[in-house]
Amino acid sequence: MKRPLRVVIDTNLVLSALVFAGGRLAPLRLAWQAQRVLPLVSRATAAELMRTLTYPKFKLADHEQEELLADYLPYCKTVRIPSPPPATPSCRDPFDVAFLELALAGKADALVSGDKDLLSLAGKLACPVLTAEQLLTGLGIEG
Repeated sequence: MKRPLRVVIDTNLVLSALVFAGGRLAPLRLAWQAQRVLPLVSRATAAELMRTLTYPKFKLADHEQEELLADYLPYCKTVRIPSPPPATPSCRDPFDVAFLELALAGKADALVSGDKDLLSLAGKLACPVLTAEQLLTGLGIEG
């Protein structure tokens, strides 16, 4: 069996796949559940996900947040970011640096994002920067 693609998925895409189970990113959730992709997380990216799940706009009770995390984190591989962290391409949004460092330290096959700042770094990172649709198409999954 082919090994799953090691991917860094930005928080907004993970949130969409988790919170909107019937939405356009539902196939992304199925891809990590079927072990077609192996999401990589770091302490910083996991903390951001946990923080964003508490946003009032999602109206998620504590137990709902825990259920969503339980449908993602067990499928992930945790990567320790070295000190000093790997040098990353210059990025406009300082919050995006954690995803770039994770992609490099985790030897990701792809960084998957809908963020224009991250997508603009395509070709400047050691791995491809893809949209969720590009990833799913590459896996032969209808998005």
